[in-house]
Amino acid sequence: MLGLKETMRRVSGLMLIFPALMVCLLAAGAAWAQAYPTKPIRMILPFPPGGPTDITGRVIAQKLSEQLGQSVVPDNRPGAAGNIGLELAAKAPPDGYTIVLAAPPIAISPSLYKKLNYDAQRELAPISLVAEIQNIIVAHNSVPVKNLKDLIQLARRNPGKLNFSSSGAGSTNHLASELLKGRYKLDMVHVPFKGSGPALVALMSGQVDWGTMAVPGAIPLVKAGKVRALAVLSEKRVPALSQVPTAVESGIDGFVVSIWYGILAPAGTPREIIARLNSEIHKALAAADMKERLANSGVDPLTSTAEHFANHIRSETVRYAKIIKDAGITAQ
Repeated sequence: MLGLKETMRRVSGLMLIFPALMVCLLAAGAAWAQAYPTKPIRMILPFPPGGPTDITGRVIAQKLSEQLGQSVVPDNRPGAAGNIGLELAAKAPPDGYTIVLAAPPIAISPSLYKKLNYDAQRELAPISLVAEIQNIIVAHNSVPVKNLKDLIQLARRNPGKLNFSSSGAGSTNHLASELLKGRYKLDMVHVPFKGSGPALVALMSGQVDWGTMAVPGAIPLVKAGKVRALAVLSEKRVPALSQVPTAVESGIDGFVVSIWYGILAPAGTPREIIARLNSEIHKALAAADMKERLANSGVDPLTSTAEHFANHIRSETVRYAKIIKDAGITAQ
Protein backbone atom coordinates (compact mmCIF):
# COMPACT_ATOMS: atom_id res chain seq x y z
CA MET A 1 0.00 0.00 0.00
CA LEU A 2 1.41 3.42 -0.97
CA GLY A 3 2.25 5.86 1.76
CA LEU A 4 0.85 9.35 1.88
CA LYS A 5 4.09 10.94 0.64
CA GLU A 6 4.38 8.55 -2.28
CA THR A 7 0.74 9.10 -3.25
CA MET A 8 1.16 12.87 -3.15
CA ARG A 9 4.35 12.61 -5.23
CA ARG A 10 2.56 10.65 -7.94
CA VAL A 11 -0.43 13.00 -7.93
CA SER A 12 1.92 15.97 -8.26
CA GLY A 13 3.61 14.27 -11.17
CA LEU A 14 0.31 13.71 -12.92
CA MET A 15 -0.65 17.34 -12.35
CA LEU A 16 2.53 18.40 -14.11
CA ILE A 17 1.93 16.01 -17.00
CA PHE A 18 -1.76 16.90 -17.54
CA PRO A 19 -1.28 20.50 -18.81
CA ALA A 20 1.42 19.32 -21.20
CA LEU A 21 -0.90 16.59 -22.45
CA MET A 22 -3.70 19.10 -23.03
CA VAL A 23 -1.34 21.36 -24.97
CA CYS A 24 -0.35 18.43 -27.16
CA LEU A 25 -3.99 17.49 -27.80
CA LEU A 26 -4.92 21.06 -28.69
CA ALA A 27 -1.95 21.36 -30.99
CA ALA A 28 -2.88 18.08 -32.66
CA GLY A 29 -6.46 19.31 -33.15
CA ALA A 30 -5.27 22.58 -34.67
CA ALA A 31 -2.87 20.77 -36.99
CA TRP A 32 -5.65 18.41 -38.05
CA ALA A 33 -7.95 21.34 -38.84
CA GLN A 34 -5.19 22.97 -40.89
CA ALA A 35 -4.70 19.74 -42.87
CA TYR A 36 -8.47 19.60 -43.55
CA PRO A 37 -9.85 19.05 -46.16
CA THR A 38 -8.12 16.10 -47.78
CA LYS A 39 -10.97 15.31 -50.18
CA PRO A 40 -13.92 17.11 -51.87
CA ILE A 41 -16.67 18.61 -49.70
CA ARG A 42 -20.32 18.22 -50.65
CA MET A 43 -22.49 21.35 -50.30
CA ILE A 44 -26.15 20.36 -50.25
CA LEU A 45 -28.43 22.96 -51.83
CA PRO A 46 -32.02 22.15 -50.70
CA PHE A 47 -33.70 24.01 -53.58
CA PRO A 48 -33.84 23.61 -57.39
CA PRO A 49 -31.13 24.91 -59.76
CA GLY A 50 -31.41 28.47 -60.99
CA GLY A 51 -32.99 30.12 -57.97
CA PRO A 52 -31.32 32.54 -55.53
CA THR A 53 -30.37 29.76 -53.10
CA ASP A 54 -28.70 27.79 -55.87
CA ILE A 55 -26.89 30.81 -57.31
CA THR A 56 -25.66 31.95 -53.89
CA GLY A 57 -24.48 28.47 -52.96
CA ARG A 58 -22.59 27.94 -56.20
CA VAL A 59 -20.79 31.28 -56.00
CA ILE A 60 -19.67 30.54 -52.43
CA ALA A 61 -18.74 26.93 -53.26
CA GLN A 62 -16.48 28.08 -56.09
CA LYS A 63 -14.65 30.57 -53.88
CA LEU A 64 -14.22 28.07 -51.05
CA SER A 65 -12.82 25.55 -53.54
CA GLU A 66 -10.16 28.07 -54.55
CA GLN A 67 -9.23 28.81 -50.95
CA LEU A 68 -9.27 25.25 -49.58
CA GLY A 69 -7.51 23.58 -52.50
CA GLN A 70 -10.28 20.98 -52.64
CA SER A 71 -13.53 21.01 -54.59
CA VAL A 72 -16.68 22.11 -52.78
CA VAL A 73 -19.29 20.34 -54.89
CA PRO A 74 -22.87 21.74 -55.05
CA ASP A 75 -25.50 19.01 -54.75
CA ASN A 76 -29.10 20.11 -55.43
CA ARG A 77 -31.57 18.14 -53.31
CA PRO A 78 -34.87 20.05 -53.66
CA GLY A 79 -38.26 19.14 -52.27
CA ALA A 80 -40.60 19.63 -49.31
CA ALA A 81 -39.66 23.30 -48.83
CA GLY A 82 -36.00 22.39 -48.42
CA ASN A 83 -36.59 19.66 -45.85
CA ILE A 84 -35.29 16.83 -48.04
CA GLY A 85 -31.87 18.44 -48.33
CA LEU A 86 -31.77 19.48 -44.67
CA GLU A 87 -32.64 15.96 -43.52
CA LEU A 88 -29.94 14.51 -45.77
CA ALA A 89 -27.39 16.85 -44.20
CA ALA A 90 -28.57 16.12 -40.67
CA LYS A 91 -28.08 12.37 -41.19
CA ALA A 92 -24.66 12.68 -42.90
CA PRO A 93 -21.44 11.69 -41.12
CA PRO A 94 -20.13 14.60 -38.96
CA ASP A 95 -16.70 14.57 -40.56
CA GLY A 96 -16.64 17.99 -42.22
CA TYR A 97 -17.24 16.65 -45.72
CA THR A 98 -20.96 17.49 -45.88
CA ILE A 99 -22.30 21.01 -45.42
CA VAL A 100 -25.68 22.50 -46.31
CA LEU A 101 -26.88 25.96 -47.33
CA ALA A 102 -30.04 26.75 -45.37
CA ALA A 103 -32.64 29.50 -45.75
CA PRO A 104 -35.61 30.64 -43.58
CA PRO A 105 -37.54 27.34 -44.09
CA ILE A 106 -35.17 25.79 -41.53
CA ALA A 107 -36.89 28.07 -38.98
CA ILE A 108 -40.35 27.90 -40.55
CA SER A 109 -40.82 24.16 -41.08
CA PRO A 110 -40.95 23.11 -37.38
CA SER A 111 -44.18 25.10 -37.00
CA LEU A 112 -45.57 24.35 -40.44
CA TYR A 113 -45.18 20.57 -40.61
CA LYS A 114 -46.62 18.23 -37.99
CA LYS A 115 -43.73 15.80 -38.32
CA LEU A 116 -40.20 16.30 -39.59
CA ASN A 117 -37.66 13.51 -39.87
CA TYR A 118 -34.92 15.65 -38.41
CA ASP A 119 -34.45 18.26 -35.67
CA ALA A 120 -32.48 21.15 -37.14
CA GLN A 121 -31.48 22.63 -33.79
CA ARG A 122 -30.21 19.30 -32.46
CA GLU A 123 -28.89 17.59 -35.59
CA LEU A 124 -27.25 20.48 -37.45
CA ALA A 125 -24.34 22.66 -36.32
CA PRO A 126 -24.40 26.28 -37.54
CA ILE A 127 -21.17 27.55 -39.12
CA SER A 128 -21.98 31.06 -40.37
CA LEU A 129 -24.58 33.25 -41.98
CA VAL A 130 -23.45 34.00 -45.53
CA ALA A 131 -25.96 36.21 -47.34
CA GLU A 132 -29.24 38.08 -47.26
CA ILE A 133 -31.85 39.05 -49.84
CA GLN A 134 -34.40 41.76 -49.14
CA ASN A 135 -38.14 41.52 -49.74
CA ILE A 136 -40.39 44.14 -51.31
CA ILE A 137 -44.15 44.64 -51.44
CA VAL A 138 -45.45 45.38 -54.93
CA ALA A 139 -48.92 45.91 -56.37
CA HIS A 140 -50.50 45.56 -59.79
CA ASN A 141 -50.72 48.88 -61.59
CA SER A 142 -54.54 48.80 -61.56
CA VAL A 143 -54.67 48.87 -57.75
CA PRO A 144 -55.17 52.49 -56.65
CA VAL A 145 -52.33 52.68 -54.14
CA LYS A 146 -48.99 54.47 -54.16
CA ASN A 147 -47.52 53.31 -50.87
CA LEU A 148 -47.98 50.84 -48.03
CA LYS A 149 -50.30 53.10 -46.03
CA ASP A 150 -52.58 53.40 -49.08
CA LEU A 151 -52.73 49.59 -49.30
CA ILE A 152 -53.69 49.26 -45.64
CA GLN A 153 -56.42 51.89 -45.96
CA LEU A 154 -57.77 50.32 -49.17
CA ALA A 155 -57.95 46.91 -47.48
CA ARG A 156 -59.81 48.38 -44.51
CA ARG A 157 -62.39 49.97 -46.82
CA ASN A 158 -62.84 46.76 -48.80
CA PRO A 159 -62.69 43.80 -46.39
CA GLY A 160 -62.33 40.45 -48.15
CA LYS A 161 -61.97 41.97 -51.63
CA LEU A 162 -58.21 42.36 -52.01
CA ASN A 163 -56.02 39.32 -52.60
CA PHE A 164 -52.29 38.69 -52.48
CA SER A 165 -49.98 36.12 -54.00
CA SER A 166 -47.17 33.99 -52.60
CA SER A 167 -44.83 31.29 -53.86
CA GLY A 168 -46.54 28.81 -51.54
CA ALA A 169 -48.14 28.48 -48.12
CA GLY A 170 -45.51 29.03 -45.45
CA SER A 171 -42.98 30.65 -47.78
CA THR A 172 -41.09 33.67 -46.53
CA ASN A 173 -43.04 36.04 -48.78
CA HIS A 174 -46.33 34.52 -47.61
CA LEU A 175 -45.42 34.99 -43.95
CA ALA A 176 -44.27 38.56 -44.56
CA SER A 177 -47.67 39.37 -46.06
CA GLU A 178 -49.44 37.61 -43.20
CA LEU A 179 -47.42 39.68 -40.74
CA LEU A 180 -48.80 42.88 -42.31
CA LYS A 181 -52.29 41.43 -42.48
CA GLY A 182 -52.21 40.34 -38.84
CA ARG A 183 -50.75 43.52 -37.45
CA TYR A 184 -53.57 45.64 -38.90
CA LYS A 185 -56.25 42.93 -38.67
CA LEU A 186 -56.92 43.12 -42.40
CA ASP A 187 -59.30 40.80 -44.23
CA MET A 188 -57.50 39.81 -47.44
CA VAL A 189 -57.40 36.59 -49.43
CA HIS A 190 -54.17 34.61 -49.81
CA VAL A 191 -53.63 33.02 -53.24
CA PRO A 192 -50.71 30.55 -53.08
CA PHE A 193 -48.83 29.43 -56.18
CA LYS A 194 -46.33 26.65 -56.77
CA GLY A 195 -43.20 28.76 -56.90
CA SER A 196 -42.23 32.40 -57.35
CA GLY A 197 -42.53 32.24 -61.18
CA PRO A 198 -46.27 31.54 -61.34
CA ALA A 199 -46.89 33.99 -58.48
CA LEU A 200 -45.07 36.68 -60.40
CA VAL A 201 -47.01 36.03 -63.60
CA ALA A 202 -50.29 36.25 -61.70
CA LEU A 203 -49.27 39.57 -60.18
CA MET A 204 -48.19 41.12 -63.48
CA SER A 205 -51.37 39.96 -65.24
CA GLY A 206 -53.63 41.35 -62.53
CA GLN A 207 -54.95 37.99 -61.31
CA VAL A 208 -53.89 39.13 -57.84
CA ASP A 209 -53.73 42.63 -56.40
CA TRP A 210 -50.43 42.62 -54.56
CA GLY A 211 -47.70 40.44 -53.12
CA THR A 212 -44.37 40.26 -51.36
CA MET A 213 -41.38 39.14 -53.42
CA ALA A 214 -37.59 39.07 -53.37
CA VAL A 215 -35.98 42.33 -54.46
CA PRO A 216 -33.73 40.83 -57.21
CA GLY A 217 -36.75 39.60 -59.17
CA ALA A 218 -38.65 42.83 -58.60
CA ILE A 219 -35.99 45.29 -59.78
CA PRO A 220 -36.48 44.85 -63.56
CA LEU A 221 -40.27 44.76 -63.20
CA VAL A 222 -40.43 47.95 -61.15
CA LYS A 223 -38.03 49.77 -63.47
CA ALA A 224 -40.05 48.64 -66.50
CA GLY A 225 -43.27 49.87 -64.88
CA LYS A 226 -44.90 46.42 -64.89
CA VAL A 227 -45.64 46.53 -61.15
CA ARG A 228 -45.69 49.32 -58.56
CA ALA A 229 -43.29 49.16 -55.62
CA LEU A 230 -44.82 50.12 -52.28
CA ALA A 231 -42.11 49.42 -49.68
CA VAL A 232 -38.98 47.36 -49.08
CA LEU A 233 -38.96 45.22 -45.95
CA SER A 234 -35.39 46.01 -44.95
CA GLU A 235 -33.73 48.28 -42.43
CA LYS A 236 -32.47 50.61 -45.14
CA ARG A 237 -33.39 51.39 -48.74
CA VAL A 238 -32.18 49.22 -51.59
CA PRO A 239 -29.65 51.12 -53.78
CA ALA A 240 -31.13 49.76 -57.03
CA LEU A 241 -34.58 51.06 -56.00
CA SER A 242 -33.53 54.05 -53.93
CA GLN A 243 -36.83 55.84 -54.55
CA VAL A 244 -38.78 53.11 -52.72
CA PRO A 245 -39.14 53.73 -48.96
CA THR A 246 -38.73 51.07 -46.31
CA ALA A 247 -41.77 49.82 -44.41
CA VAL A 248 -40.31 51.44 -41.29
CA GLU A 249 -40.12 54.79 -43.12
CA SER A 250 -43.76 54.22 -44.07
CA GLY A 251 -44.66 54.12 -40.39
CA ILE A 252 -44.63 50.38 -39.67
CA ASP A 253 -42.07 49.85 -36.92
CA GLY A 254 -40.16 46.59 -36.95
CA PHE A 255 -41.58 45.38 -40.27
CA VAL A 256 -38.32 43.86 -41.51
CA VAL A 257 -38.44 40.45 -43.21
CA SER A 258 -35.46 39.25 -45.22
CA ILE A 259 -34.43 35.99 -46.84
CA TRP A 260 -31.19 34.95 -45.16
CA TYR A 261 -28.81 32.13 -45.97
CA GLY A 262 -26.38 30.26 -43.76
CA ILE A 263 -24.14 27.21 -43.87
CA LEU A 264 -24.41 24.33 -41.40
CA ALA A 265 -22.80 20.93 -40.89
CA PRO A 266 -24.06 17.74 -39.21
CA ALA A 267 -24.06 18.01 -35.41
CA GLY A 268 -20.94 16.46 -33.96
CA THR A 269 -18.64 17.89 -36.61
CA PRO A 270 -15.36 18.71 -34.78
CA ARG A 271 -15.23 22.26 -33.46
CA GLU A 272 -11.85 22.80 -35.14
CA ILE A 273 -13.45 22.13 -38.53
CA ILE A 274 -16.41 24.39 -37.76
CA ALA A 275 -13.95 27.15 -36.83
CA ARG A 276 -11.86 26.55 -39.97
CA LEU A 277 -14.91 26.72 -42.24
CA ASN A 278 -16.18 29.82 -40.46
CA SER A 279 -12.83 31.50 -41.05
CA GLU A 280 -12.76 30.50 -44.72
CA ILE A 281 -16.33 31.73 -45.27
CA HIS A 282 -15.46 35.11 -43.74
CA LYS A 283 -12.40 35.34 -45.96
CA ALA A 284 -14.40 34.39 -49.07
CA LEU A 285 -17.16 36.92 -48.48
CA ALA A 286 -14.69 39.72 -47.77
CA ALA A 287 -13.13 39.32 -51.23
CA ALA A 288 -13.93 42.12 -53.67
CA ASP A 289 -14.79 39.74 -56.51
CA MET A 290 -17.27 37.87 -54.30
CA LYS A 291 -18.98 41.07 -53.21
CA GLU A 292 -19.34 42.09 -56.84
CA ARG A 293 -20.68 38.71 -58.01
CA LEU A 294 -23.24 38.52 -55.23
CA ALA A 295 -24.28 42.15 -55.66
CA ASN A 296 -24.92 41.51 -59.36
CA SER A 297 -27.40 38.82 -58.27
CA GLY A 298 -29.08 41.17 -55.77
CA VAL A 299 -27.54 39.36 -52.81
CA ASP A 300 -25.94 41.10 -49.79
CA PRO A 301 -22.94 39.26 -48.24
CA LEU A 302 -23.41 38.56 -44.54
CA THR A 303 -21.20 36.78 -42.00
CA SER A 304 -21.46 35.82 -38.34
CA THR A 305 -20.01 33.64 -35.64
CA ALA A 306 -21.39 30.13 -35.30
CA GLU A 307 -22.99 31.13 -32.00
CA HIS A 308 -24.73 34.16 -33.51
CA PHE A 309 -26.10 32.03 -36.34
CA ALA A 310 -27.45 29.47 -33.84
CA ASN A 311 -29.17 32.24 -31.88
CA HIS A 312 -30.55 33.69 -35.13
CA ILE A 313 -32.15 30.36 -36.07
CA ARG A 314 -33.71 30.07 -32.61
CA SER A 315 -35.13 33.60 -32.64
CA GLU A 316 -36.45 33.25 -36.20
CA THR A 317 -38.10 29.92 -35.26
CA VAL A 318 -39.96 31.65 -32.42
CA ARG A 319 -40.89 34.61 -34.62
CA TYR A 320 -42.28 32.52 -37.48
CA ALA A 321 -44.08 30.16 -35.08
CA LYS A 322 -46.17 33.08 -33.83
CA ILE A 323 -46.98 34.30 -37.35
CA ILE A 324 -48.01 30.78 -38.43
CA LYS A 325 -50.13 30.22 -35.34
CA ASP A 326 -51.85 33.61 -35.50
CA ALA A 327 -52.65 33.17 -39.21
CA GLY A 328 -53.71 29.53 -38.87
CA ILE A 329 -51.35 28.48 -41.67
CA THR A 330 -50.93 24.81 -42.50
CA ALA A 331 -48.72 23.06 -45.05
CA GLN A 332 -50.44 22.16 -48.30
